[in-house]
Amino acid sequence: MSNKKSDDILCSYNGIKYVTVTEEERLIKEISAQYSKTGFIKAKFMDLLAWARTGSLWPMTFGLACCAVEMMHAAGSRYDMDRFGMLFRATPRQSDVIIVAGTLTNKMATALRTVYDQMPEPRWVISMGSCANGGGYYHYSYSVVRGCDKIIPVDVYVPGCPPTPEALLYGFMILQRKIRRQHREATYDKLKQNITPLPN
Repeated sequence: MSNKKSDDILCSYNGIKYVTVTEEERLIKEISAQYSKTGFIKAKFMDLLAWARTGSLWPMTFGLACCAVEMMHAAGSRYDMDRFGMLFRATPRQSDVIIVAGTLTNKMATALRTVYDQMPEPRWVISMGSCANGGGYYHYSYSVVRGCDKIIPVDVYVPGCPPTPEALLYGFMILQRKIRRQHREATYDKLKQNITPLPN
């Protein structure tokens, strides 16, 4: 452990010391070093936009069955989705994520599509649980939609019957990673459009 840098964080587990530095801590160190030198922070607009969007995901409450209880559990005091900037909204016009939690029936499919269409762009969808993913136990029932991706496009699938609140939070982290990747790809596409070919 003597060859490690002094700014690394030393942790101990069962008497064994090891070094761990998370990506956020490394980023905070870089930002504070840059701010101490110049007095201001430079950032790309698309990176700033991605940071704002990933830090303020407001999910639409669309609980359909028993998975909705786990979704409510994730928003409760033990797991506290608010610390990630995720606040449940009761109106689609203020939401940018919809969590389909539970069994989607044919009768409810039109309501799901209506709510999805009322959400402003950009919008994302999390399919939570086996029933929302592919029909679950009711896959062969005449009244159940075999996956909510038949009605709306899904970005993240959270497996389980029912999935745990930790699984839903992990699904949100996967969605945040996807949003950041989409912004990077959009920036790359704009750079490709601005490049002019060299004359022969």
